[in-house]
Amino acid sequence: MTVNFKTLRSFVTAVDAKSLSAAAQQLRVAQPALSQHIASLEEHFKHRLLNRSNAGVTPTRVGSELYRHAQIILNHLEQMEHELANRSEASFISGPVSVGLATYSTASILSMPLLQAVRREYPEINLFINDNFGLVLSEMVMTGRMDMAIIYAAGPMKGVTLQPLLTEDLCLIAPPGMQLPAGSEQTIALRSIAEMDLLLPSRTHFLRRLIDEAFARIGVTPRITAEIESAATLRQAIEAGVGATILPSASAHEPSAAAPPLIRRIVEPGLQATVSLCVPDHLPMSDQARAVLDILRRQIDDLFVDGRLVGIRAPEADATAR
Repeated sequence: MTVNFKTLRSFVTAVDAKSLSAAAQQLRVAQPALSQHIASLEEHFKHRLLNRSNAGVTPTRVGSELYRHAQIILNHLEQMEHELANRSEASFISGPVSVGLATYSTASILSMPLLQAVRREYPEINLFINDNFGLVLSEMVMTGRMDMAIIYAAGPMKGVTLQPLLTEDLCLIAPPGMQLPAGSEQTIALRSIAEMDLLLPSRTHFLRRLIDEAFARIGVTPRITAEIESAATLRQAIEAGVGATILPSASAHEPSAAAPPLIRRIVEPGLQATVSLCVPDHLPMSDQARAVLDILRRQIDDLFVDGRLVGIRAPEADATAR
Protein backbone atom coordinates (compact mmCIF):
# COMPACT_ATOMS: atom_id res chain seq x y z
CA MET A 1 0.00 0.00 0.00
CA THR A 2 1.39 3.38 -0.97
CA VAL A 3 0.45 6.86 0.18
CA ASN A 4 -3.25 7.57 -0.20
CA PHE A 5 -6.00 9.42 1.61
CA LYS A 6 -6.80 6.37 3.74
CA THR A 7 -3.27 5.91 5.05
CA LEU A 8 -2.84 9.65 5.65
CA ARG A 9 -6.11 9.76 7.60
CA SER A 10 -4.97 6.78 9.68
CA PHE A 11 -1.70 8.56 10.50
CA VAL A 12 -3.36 11.88 11.41
CA THR A 13 -5.96 10.12 13.57
CA ALA A 14 -3.22 8.19 15.41
CA VAL A 15 -1.29 11.40 16.13
CA ASP A 16 -4.45 13.19 17.31
CA ALA A 17 -5.55 10.25 19.51
CA LYS A 18 -1.99 9.65 20.80
CA SER A 19 -2.86 5.95 20.75
CA LEU A 20 -3.07 3.32 18.02
CA SER A 21 -5.87 1.46 19.80
CA ALA A 22 -7.90 4.62 20.28
CA ALA A 23 -7.32 5.65 16.66
CA ALA A 24 -8.38 2.19 15.46
CA GLN A 25 -11.63 2.54 17.40
CA GLN A 26 -12.31 5.98 15.89
CA LEU A 27 -11.61 4.71 12.38
CA ARG A 28 -13.51 1.45 13.01
CA VAL A 29 -10.65 -0.69 11.77
CA ALA A 30 -8.62 -3.42 13.42
CA GLN A 31 -5.49 -2.21 15.17
CA PRO A 32 -3.20 -4.48 13.07
CA ALA A 33 -4.66 -2.88 9.91
CA LEU A 34 -3.97 0.60 11.32
CA SER A 35 -0.42 -0.44 12.22
CA GLN A 36 0.03 -1.67 8.64
CA HIS A 37 -1.06 1.78 7.33
CA ILE A 38 1.55 3.48 9.49
CA ALA A 39 4.20 0.97 8.46
CA SER A 40 3.47 1.52 4.78
CA LEU A 41 3.92 5.27 5.22
CA GLU A 42 7.21 4.77 7.07
CA GLU A 43 8.40 2.46 4.30
CA HIS A 44 7.38 4.97 1.62
CA PHE A 45 9.03 8.00 3.26
CA LYS A 46 11.95 5.92 4.60
CA HIS A 47 11.64 7.49 8.05
CA ARG A 48 10.18 6.46 11.36
CA LEU A 49 7.06 8.58 11.83
CA LEU A 50 5.85 7.63 15.32
CA ASN A 51 7.57 7.10 18.65
CA ARG A 52 5.83 4.20 20.39
CA SER A 53 5.78 3.73 24.18
CA ASN A 54 3.55 2.33 26.90
CA ALA A 55 2.00 5.80 27.18
CA GLY A 56 0.96 5.79 23.50
CA VAL A 57 2.42 7.33 20.34
CA THR A 58 3.92 10.70 19.49
CA PRO A 59 5.17 11.95 16.11
CA THR A 60 8.87 12.11 15.33
CA ARG A 61 10.26 15.28 13.74
CA VAL A 62 9.63 13.82 10.30
CA GLY A 63 6.24 12.61 11.51
CA SER A 64 5.34 16.12 12.67
CA GLU A 65 6.18 17.51 9.23
CA LEU A 66 4.10 14.82 7.52
CA TYR A 67 1.26 15.47 9.97
CA ARG A 68 1.19 19.17 8.96
CA HIS A 69 1.07 18.39 5.24
CA ALA A 70 -1.42 15.54 5.72
CA GLN A 71 -3.83 17.84 7.56
CA ILE A 72 -3.72 20.31 4.67
CA ILE A 73 -4.34 17.54 2.13
CA LEU A 74 -7.22 16.02 4.10
CA ASN A 75 -8.81 19.43 4.70
CA HIS A 76 -8.71 20.09 0.95
CA LEU A 77 -10.29 16.70 0.34
CA GLU A 78 -13.06 17.39 2.85
CA GLN A 79 -13.74 20.80 1.30
CA MET A 80 -13.84 19.28 -2.19
CA GLU A 81 -16.22 16.54 -1.07
CA HIS A 82 -18.52 19.13 0.49
CA GLU A 83 -18.52 21.35 -2.62
CA LEU A 84 -19.14 18.49 -5.02
CA ALA A 85 -21.92 17.04 -2.90
CA ASN A 86 -23.77 20.36 -2.96
CA ARG A 87 -23.44 21.09 -6.67
CA SER A 88 -25.88 20.03 -9.35
CA GLU A 89 -24.76 18.37 -12.56
CA ALA A 90 -25.63 21.56 -14.47
CA SER A 91 -23.23 23.65 -12.39
CA PHE A 92 -20.28 21.78 -13.92
CA ILE A 93 -21.23 22.95 -17.41
CA SER A 94 -19.73 26.34 -18.12
CA GLY A 95 -18.17 28.50 -20.80
CA PRO A 96 -19.23 30.66 -23.74
CA VAL A 97 -21.96 29.65 -26.20
CA SER A 98 -22.97 31.68 -29.26
CA VAL A 99 -26.36 31.27 -30.94
CA GLY A 100 -27.58 32.96 -34.11
CA LEU A 101 -31.28 33.54 -34.78
CA ALA A 102 -32.36 34.63 -38.25
CA THR A 103 -34.06 38.01 -38.35
CA TYR A 104 -37.88 37.76 -38.60
CA SER A 105 -37.91 33.98 -38.17
CA THR A 106 -40.18 32.33 -35.64
CA ALA A 107 -37.05 31.30 -33.73
CA SER A 108 -36.12 34.96 -33.20
CA ILE A 109 -38.87 35.32 -30.58
CA LEU A 110 -37.06 32.72 -28.47
CA SER A 111 -34.10 34.98 -27.71
CA MET A 112 -35.40 36.15 -24.33
CA PRO A 113 -36.89 32.79 -23.26
CA LEU A 114 -33.62 31.13 -24.25
CA LEU A 115 -31.57 33.61 -22.26
CA GLN A 116 -33.79 33.17 -19.20
CA ALA A 117 -33.75 29.36 -19.41
CA VAL A 118 -29.96 29.18 -19.78
CA ARG A 119 -29.45 31.53 -16.84
CA ARG A 120 -31.79 29.40 -14.75
CA GLU A 121 -30.52 25.96 -15.72
CA TYR A 122 -26.84 26.64 -16.47
CA PRO A 123 -25.74 29.78 -14.60
CA GLU A 124 -22.08 29.23 -15.53
CA ILE A 125 -22.75 29.45 -19.27
CA ASN A 126 -22.04 32.81 -20.90
CA LEU A 127 -24.61 33.10 -23.71
CA PHE A 128 -24.15 35.30 -26.79
CA ILE A 129 -27.20 35.79 -29.06
CA ASN A 130 -26.91 37.27 -32.53
CA ASP A 131 -30.00 38.27 -34.54
CA ASN A 132 -28.81 38.57 -38.13
CA PHE A 133 -29.09 37.43 -41.77
CA GLY A 134 -28.86 33.71 -42.46
CA LEU A 135 -25.85 34.03 -44.76
CA VAL A 136 -23.95 36.02 -42.14
CA LEU A 137 -24.82 33.52 -39.42
CA SER A 138 -23.99 30.45 -41.52
CA GLU A 139 -20.58 31.88 -42.36
CA MET A 140 -19.89 32.47 -38.67
CA VAL A 141 -20.93 28.90 -37.88
CA MET A 142 -18.78 27.51 -40.71
CA THR A 143 -15.68 29.38 -39.48
CA GLY A 144 -16.22 28.40 -35.85
CA ARG A 145 -17.07 31.92 -34.63
CA MET A 146 -20.55 30.76 -33.66
CA ASP A 147 -21.65 27.43 -32.16
CA MET A 148 -25.01 27.19 -33.89
CA ALA A 149 -27.64 29.22 -35.71
CA ILE A 150 -31.26 28.90 -36.74
CA ILE A 151 -31.55 30.21 -40.25
CA TYR A 152 -33.36 30.24 -43.57
CA ALA A 153 -31.37 28.57 -46.34
CA ALA A 154 -32.04 27.92 -50.01
CA GLY A 155 -30.22 24.60 -49.98
CA PRO A 156 -27.14 22.74 -48.68
CA MET A 157 -24.21 24.92 -47.63
CA LYS A 158 -20.55 24.05 -47.67
CA GLY A 159 -19.00 23.59 -44.24
CA VAL A 160 -22.26 23.30 -42.29
CA THR A 161 -25.00 20.78 -41.63
CA LEU A 162 -28.62 21.91 -41.90
CA GLN A 163 -31.42 20.19 -39.99
CA PRO A 164 -35.01 21.42 -40.60
CA LEU A 165 -36.73 22.46 -37.36
CA LEU A 166 -40.02 24.03 -38.40
CA THR A 167 -41.94 25.26 -41.41
CA GLU A 168 -43.56 28.70 -41.38
CA ASP A 169 -46.42 30.03 -43.46
CA LEU A 170 -45.92 33.64 -44.42
CA CYS A 171 -48.78 35.89 -43.36
CA LEU A 172 -50.09 39.36 -43.98
CA ILE A 173 -49.46 41.39 -40.84
CA ALA A 174 -51.49 44.57 -41.02
CA PRO A 175 -52.31 47.51 -38.72
CA PRO A 176 -55.17 47.00 -36.26
CA GLY A 177 -58.46 48.09 -37.80
CA MET A 178 -57.19 48.04 -41.38
CA GLN A 179 -59.96 47.33 -43.90
CA LEU A 180 -59.24 44.04 -45.65
CA PRO A 181 -60.93 42.62 -48.76
CA ALA A 182 -64.14 40.69 -48.24
CA GLY A 183 -63.62 37.04 -47.46
CA SER A 184 -60.30 37.65 -45.70
CA GLU A 185 -61.38 36.57 -42.25
CA GLN A 186 -58.86 33.69 -42.08
CA THR A 187 -56.73 33.86 -45.22
CA ILE A 188 -55.95 36.39 -47.93
CA ALA A 189 -54.90 35.96 -51.55
CA LEU A 190 -51.44 37.27 -52.44
CA ARG A 191 -52.89 39.28 -55.32
CA SER A 192 -55.10 41.22 -52.88
CA ILE A 193 -52.01 42.46 -51.03
CA ALA A 194 -50.28 44.03 -54.04
CA GLU A 195 -52.03 47.41 -53.68
CA MET A 196 -51.27 47.77 -49.97
CA ASP A 197 -48.37 49.88 -48.68
CA LEU A 198 -45.87 47.16 -47.87
CA LEU A 199 -42.98 47.30 -45.42
CA LEU A 200 -40.60 44.47 -46.26
CA PRO A 201 -37.07 43.27 -45.51
CA SER A 202 -34.37 44.35 -47.95
CA ARG A 203 -33.66 42.35 -51.13
CA THR A 204 -30.72 40.62 -49.46
CA HIS A 205 -33.03 38.83 -47.01
CA PHE A 206 -34.13 35.28 -47.84
CA LEU A 207 -37.79 36.04 -47.11
CA ARG A 208 -37.78 39.09 -49.38
CA ARG A 209 -36.50 37.00 -52.27
CA LEU A 210 -39.23 34.45 -51.56
CA ILE A 211 -41.88 37.19 -51.59
CA ASP A 212 -40.56 38.82 -54.77
CA GLU A 213 -40.55 35.46 -56.58
CA ALA A 214 -44.14 34.78 -55.50
CA PHE A 215 -45.39 38.13 -56.83
CA ALA A 216 -43.46 37.59 -60.07
CA ARG A 217 -45.09 34.18 -60.59
CA ILE A 218 -48.57 35.72 -60.51
CA GLY A 219 -47.46 38.67 -62.63
CA VAL A 220 -48.06 41.36 -60.02
CA THR A 221 -45.78 44.20 -58.89
CA PRO A 222 -46.32 45.03 -55.20
CA ARG A 223 -46.22 48.56 -53.77
CA ILE A 224 -43.23 48.52 -51.44
CA THR A 225 -42.99 51.78 -49.53
CA ALA A 226 -40.12 50.91 -47.14
CA GLU A 227 -37.49 48.28 -46.44
CA ILE A 228 -36.92 47.60 -42.75
CA GLU A 229 -34.42 45.26 -41.12
CA SER A 230 -35.38 45.96 -37.49
CA ALA A 231 -38.15 43.79 -36.05
CA ALA A 232 -38.90 46.40 -33.37
CA THR A 233 -39.12 49.24 -35.91
CA LEU A 234 -41.34 47.15 -38.18
CA ARG A 235 -43.77 46.39 -35.33
CA GLN A 236 -43.92 50.07 -34.42
CA ALA A 237 -44.55 51.06 -38.03
CA ILE A 238 -47.43 48.59 -38.37
CA GLU A 239 -48.91 49.68 -35.05
CA ALA A 240 -48.75 53.30 -36.25
CA GLY A 241 -50.57 52.38 -39.46
CA VAL A 242 -47.65 53.15 -41.79
CA GLY A 243 -48.17 49.95 -43.75
CA ALA A 244 -48.42 46.16 -43.68
CA THR A 245 -45.86 43.41 -44.12
CA ILE A 246 -45.52 39.81 -45.27
CA LEU A 247 -43.66 37.73 -42.72
CA PRO A 248 -44.10 34.76 -40.37
CA SER A 249 -46.77 35.45 -37.75
CA ALA A 250 -44.08 35.47 -35.03
CA SER A 251 -42.94 38.87 -36.33
CA ALA A 252 -46.14 40.31 -34.89
CA HIS A 253 -45.67 38.59 -31.55
CA GLU A 254 -45.76 41.37 -28.98
CA PRO A 255 -47.63 40.31 -25.81
CA SER A 256 -47.65 43.87 -24.42
CA ALA A 257 -49.26 45.43 -27.52
CA ALA A 258 -52.48 47.29 -26.68
CA ALA A 259 -54.10 46.43 -30.03
CA PRO A 260 -52.71 43.35 -31.80
CA PRO A 261 -52.19 43.57 -35.56
CA LEU A 262 -54.31 41.71 -38.06
CA ILE A 263 -52.78 38.39 -39.15
CA ARG A 264 -53.96 36.48 -42.21
CA ARG A 265 -52.28 33.46 -43.74
CA ILE A 266 -51.45 34.09 -47.40
CA VAL A 267 -52.89 31.80 -50.07
CA GLU A 268 -53.07 31.64 -53.87
CA PRO A 269 -50.21 30.90 -53.69
CA GLY A 270 -49.30 29.98 -50.16
CA LEU A 271 -45.81 31.00 -49.09
CA GLN A 272 -43.75 28.75 -46.82
CA ALA A 273 -40.21 28.86 -45.50
CA THR A 274 -38.34 26.19 -43.58
CA VAL A 275 -36.17 27.19 -40.65
CA SER A 276 -33.16 24.97 -40.03
CA LEU A 277 -30.58 24.37 -37.37
CA CYS A 278 -27.13 25.19 -38.75
CA VAL A 279 -24.05 23.64 -37.11
CA PRO A 280 -20.49 23.15 -38.40
CA ASP A 281 -19.88 19.82 -40.12
CA HIS A 282 -16.19 19.69 -39.16
CA LEU A 283 -16.03 20.95 -35.57
CA PRO A 284 -17.12 19.10 -32.41
CA MET A 285 -19.82 20.71 -30.29
CA SER A 286 -18.86 21.59 -26.70
CA ASP A 287 -20.78 20.31 -23.70
CA GLN A 288 -22.13 23.78 -22.98
CA ALA A 289 -23.28 24.23 -26.58
CA ARG A 290 -25.10 20.90 -26.45
CA ALA A 291 -26.83 21.99 -23.25
CA VAL A 292 -28.03 25.21 -24.89
CA LEU A 293 -29.14 23.33 -28.00
CA ASP A 294 -31.23 20.98 -25.86
CA ILE A 295 -33.01 23.97 -24.34
CA LEU A 296 -33.54 25.52 -27.76
CA ARG A 297 -35.05 22.30 -29.12
CA ARG A 298 -37.44 22.08 -26.17
CA GLN A 299 -38.57 25.64 -26.71
CA ILE A 300 -39.21 25.03 -30.41
CA ASP A 301 -41.23 21.92 -29.55
CA ASP A 302 -43.23 24.05 -27.10
CA LEU A 303 -44.14 26.44 -29.92
CA PHE A 304 -46.09 23.68 -31.65
CA VAL A 305 -47.90 22.78 -28.42
CA ASP A 306 -48.58 26.39 -27.42
CA GLY A 307 -50.72 27.16 -30.45
CA ARG A 308 -50.43 30.96 -30.17
CA LEU A 309 -48.61 31.41 -33.48
CA VAL A 310 -50.37 31.14 -36.82
CA GLY A 311 -48.98 28.89 -39.53
CA ILE A 312 -46.08 27.02 -37.93
CA ARG A 313 -45.65 23.26 -38.02
CA ALA A 314 -43.00 20.59 -37.82
CA PRO A 315 -41.18 20.08 -41.14
CA GLU A 316 -41.92 17.02 -43.22
CA ALA A 317 -39.57 14.10 -42.68
CA ASP A 318 -37.85 14.66 -46.01
CA ALA A 319 -37.90 18.46 -45.87
CA THR A 320 -34.77 20.40 -46.66
CA ALA A 321 -34.08 24.00 -45.78
CA ARG A 322 -35.61 26.29 -48.37
